[in-house]
Formats: sequence, C-alpha cells, structure tokens
Amino acid sequence: MTEKAIVTCAVTGVLTNPEQHPVPVTVEQMAASCKEAFDAGASIMHVHFRQQTPGKGHLPCWDPDVAEAIVKEIRARCPGVIINMSTGAIGPDISGPLACMERIKPEISACNAGTLNYLKTKKDGSWAWPPMIFDNGVDKISKFLKAMESNGSMPEFECFDVGIVRQVGLYVHNGMYKLNRPDYNFVMGVASGMPTDPALLELLVKYRLPDSTWQVTAIGREEVWPLHQKTADLGGMLRTGVEDTFYLPNGDKARGNGDLIETIVGCARAAGREIASPAEARAMLHLAK
Repeated sequence: MTEKAIVTCAVTGVLTNPEQHPVPVTVEQMAASCKEAFDAGASIMHVHFRQQTPGKGHLPCWDPDVAEAIVKEIRARCPGVIINMSTGAIGPDISGPLACMERIKPEISACNAGTLNYLKTKKDGSWAWPPMIFDNGVDKISKFLKAMESNGSMPEFECFDVGIVRQVGLYVHNGMYKLNRPDYNFVMGVASGMPTDPALLELLVKYRLPDSTWQVTAIGREEVWPLHQKTADLGGMLRTGVEDTFYLPNGDKARGNGDLIETIVGCARAAGREIASPAEARAMLHLAK
C-alpha cells in the first residue's frame, strides 16, 4: 500500500507585500487562510509572523505575543493541526526566533541547514535586491538545534543546494543532531539555489539518510507543478501555499491557500496516495500527540 501523503501549507512567507498579493497577515487572516487549507487537506501549517501595525504587514515580526495570538487562533480553528514555525534570521542574533519558539512550542521548526548567496536578477541584469548572504553557519545551526530539542520541536532541515543536503548527514554524524532520521526540505526554485527540476529531485532523494522523511518547497509560477507531481510519485511529503507560488497549473492565479492545497492534494491522488490526517501525520513524523 502506498504511504499516505502529509500535506503542508506555506501560509504567508516572510516579505511578500499584502497590498500587492493575497497573503494573510493579521491574526484573523492567518487563521481563516489556515482553516481553508486545513479543510482542503493540509495537516501542517508553516507559519511566518508579520508585523500587525497597519502599513507594516510586509515586514517580519518576532514579538512572542503576536506569534502566540496567531498560533492560538490557528489551533482553535484547525483541531489537531501541526504548527511548523519559520526561524529564518539574517545575522547572528537569533533571540527573536528563540523567544517565539519558547512561547508557542511548535511541533516543527524550520532549521536552515546551510549558507547561501541569496541572489536574483531582473530582466536587464541588475540585481532584484542587494546581494545578500543568508548566513547559516554551524554555530548558528547548533544553537537552533539545541533550542528545538529543549522545546520539543522537530527540526525541518531546509536545504537550498545539493551541498547543504549532504551537510545534514554531517550534522548527524558529528552528533549535532542526535536522531538518525532527519526531516529534509529540498528548497527548489530560488534563483541562486537548486532549480525546480524533477530530474534533479530523483538524485536528491538518494543523498538523504535512510529512513528520513522529506518534502519539496517549489518556488515559482505554474512550472512548479510537475515537480510537485514528481514529489508525490516518489513518496515525499507535499507542500505549497502563497509563500511559494500564486499560480495554479493552468497559469491562473490562485485565490489563496485553499486553492493551492486542493491542487496539490490532486497530485497525491494522481500518484495513488491518500491524504494523512493530522493524527496520522503526527504518528508518521514521530511527533507528540
């Protein structure tokens, strides 16, 4: 029997402007969008927190009170839902993410597993934003892993390049991460990272440690959907949401997270897989009930 598919909704992302795109920001918007995704089949919500002051919703927020309010309302509307918290922070100061983690006790926390030159160019060749180093050195990762362990939160290792996939095995071998079954997230579609190439995915799954769980974050437009189908075919967990794309396979814009989750559930069923409930997802990922 083909294993059921665990579905994650990437609810909003870190910087996308809510005045330009249908990304939820407020407590009410986040909870309503998560409920749509939950009803469509998502058992995990990957959440970023945004500033709640009018006109500031495009900016990240590490206020534990804001994080608690958002997560409390999501959990109230989505019984049994699994919270996956973003921890991405530029620079050595990670006190904000750690304070939010301590407050909300997410079942899963994103652990960015290596450093990347985060780049993108415009059509004229100029930089879309000033060249940036997304710094995730060993000391920083180690601090996050210790905090995740103390808070009972499973790390989801975010891998932006092939070398970063291999680094996860070194963290296990070194003892930085004490379990032998890490959870990988292959991030594909960042312009300076791995492309959204289904053929590359077939190689990536070979580089992970045995008995590990994995999924794909596919960033882009309608071209991401063949990659989602390949993920479903190969037995991976599935993830989509307005953090990653606004587009459906036919090129139409999604109305929101519900549309995207319905579509990725279709990828699972096309692969002969049913969708895991939140309780089944907890068991499959060895999370606390």
